[in-house]
Amino acid sequence: MRWRGQLSNKFLLLGLSLLLLALLSIGMTMWVTRQLDGGAAAVNEAGRLRMQAWRLASARYGGRSENEIQQMVTQMSASIELLHRGDRTRPLFVPWNGSSRASFDELNRSWQTLQLYWQAAALPADPPALMLLVDHFVLDVERLVSAIEGKMTRLTTILKLFQFFMMGLAILSAMFTLYVGYLYVIHPLQRLRAGLRQVEQGDFDVRLDEQAPDEFGEVAAGFNHMAGRLQALYGGLEAKVRDKTRDLEAQRTRLAALYEVSNFLTQADTLEALAQGFAQKMRRLANADAVAVRWTDEASQRYLMLASDGLPQELLDEELCLVPGSCACGQTMANTRTRVIPIIPSDERLMSRCIQAGYGSLISVPIRLQQRVLGELDLFYRSEASLTTEEQGLFDTLAGHLANAVENLRTEALVREAAVSEERAMLARELHDSIAQSLAFMKIQLSLLRAAVQRGDHEQVLQNVNELDAGVKEGLQDVRELLVHFRTRGHSDDIEQALRATLNKFEHQSGLKAHLELNGHGVALHPDVQLQVLHVVQEALSTIRKHAHASEVWVKVSKGPPWSFTVHDNGQGFDAAQVNRQGTSFGLQIMRERAAGIGAEVRLESTPGQGTEVVLTLPMTRDPG
Repeated sequence: MRWRGQLSNKFLLLGLSLLLLALLSIGMTMWVTRQLDGGAAAVNEAGRLRMQAWRLASARYGGRSENEIQQMVTQMSASIELLHRGDRTRPLFVPWNGSSRASFDELNRSWQTLQLYWQAAALPADPPALMLLVDHFVLDVERLVSAIEGKMTRLTTILKLFQFFMMGLAILSAMFTLYVGYLYVIHPLQRLRAGLRQVEQGDFDVRLDEQAPDEFGEVAAGFNHMAGRLQALYGGLEAKVRDKTRDLEAQRTRLAALYEVSNFLTQADTLEALAQGFAQKMRRLANADAVAVRWTDEASQRYLMLASDGLPQELLDEELCLVPGSCACGQTMANTRTRVIPIIPSDERLMSRCIQAGYGSLISVPIRLQQRVLGELDLFYRSEASLTTEEQGLFDTLAGHLANAVENLRTEALVREAAVSEERAMLARELHDSIAQSLAFMKIQLSLLRAAVQRGDHEQVLQNVNELDAGVKEGLQDVRELLVHFRTRGHSDDIEQALRATLNKFEHQSGLKAHLELNGHGVALHPDVQLQVLHVVQEALSTIRKHAHASEVWVKVSKGPPWSFTVHDNGQGFDAAQVNRQGTSFGLQIMRERAAGIGAEVRLESTPGQGTEVVLTLPMTRDPG
């Protein structure tokens, strides 16, 4: 007997049954697994009691204070209480049975006896007796652990048996599912496929049995109805095929046009070539007599003629700039939509130019980008024009592609402009950090040379000339490095060596005493990060040399995390709040830009008469790649 009823109900009942079995198996497995997890945690906690007992015994005779001993006693009592009540969140609980309950009671009594020996020396400290009690307590712990492990062994056996049972049940369920699937799905599908093959061979007299009490009976009825309809409509099939072929050809033509125009829009590299090529292709595609591509200005108050094809020169000259609403071509922004506009001779106020040019109608297509009107596409016809739904969709799509292409050109131009601006800013920073500092140093040496010449100090003159020669060589080297690399790089992966080299150079150039203090043991910085840190420190030192009027400088490094670099001087100081508020310091701006490039932060602190402090703080973590 076949099971009667809807096929969906059959599979629903079968699925619910299998789901119930799966949920029961999962629930049982999770319960047993949780019992094993809780028992394992209880074994670990009970094992800790042995270590704690020996620690207490050694603490008594090791000279520990009573306060420390009482803390250990409290911790051990807490461990025993945790075993007694368990902790469902970890999970941790003893799988209680008669053996484990008796072992725990014996353990608890041993602890109550043993606890008296650590309560503020209430009982005399007899080492042999105490060690005997500790051994007895440890033995009780072992018995409790053995009882728990015995329970866990039985649970493990149950889990394995249940897994074997579920394996067999899964195999039986799979076999039953395959049988039901064949009986209620595969066999009816085979009969349906055989009927379809007969229909494919032109036999429209084939019929299927509709007596099946499920969805396949309804499918069979539908198949029979389809076969009857095919038999009735076979006579007019050729005409329908011709109509469908014509529709497909029209769709193919539209898709080919869409592909052609879209491909052109992706290849055009200038706005003029893009607009003019689009106008020419749209004229050919729409079979129009003329085409105009108009674009709105920034305020959307005028339409500007971007490109045209086929328009008379007189009309083109008059409509280079068009106010919306002044002509049929320029739709107002609030009423833009794709539509056919007949050119009526009686309405010469809006259509006089088109009438004089001999046009009888036009199709106006708004050019939109994300609901924003960017322009208008006008297709001019000397005869009456019509617009189908498919053509309207095609024109709107092409206009949208034009808007995207123009926007992409504008975006590319902005990206190129931003890249040039960034390159100029980078070059300015490099010039400021290298050549500008060398020139400032040589300016100082020139002043000293002038003063030495006036004093007639030949030794000082020779020293200043040597300093100038060294400065010129260093500046020339900086120029060469900029020409080759556009930036300088550190010569060592060790930030300490790089900082010491920087401070030695600073002392030599400025005559100020510089100190380096390091603390911590952080992970080495990435070379790119180290480079930017050195530039920030160099900029801070350069500013001190120029403006601080200091006699000493300190550079303090904290090897994080997070890393921090502090440059402090004992100079005259200034109002840091005003500088931060006005943002007029070019050096401070460069330091902050470099810090932002590596995700760091620069903080400036200064008080008049108390020196200045620049703090560079790196982020906690940073991907060096």
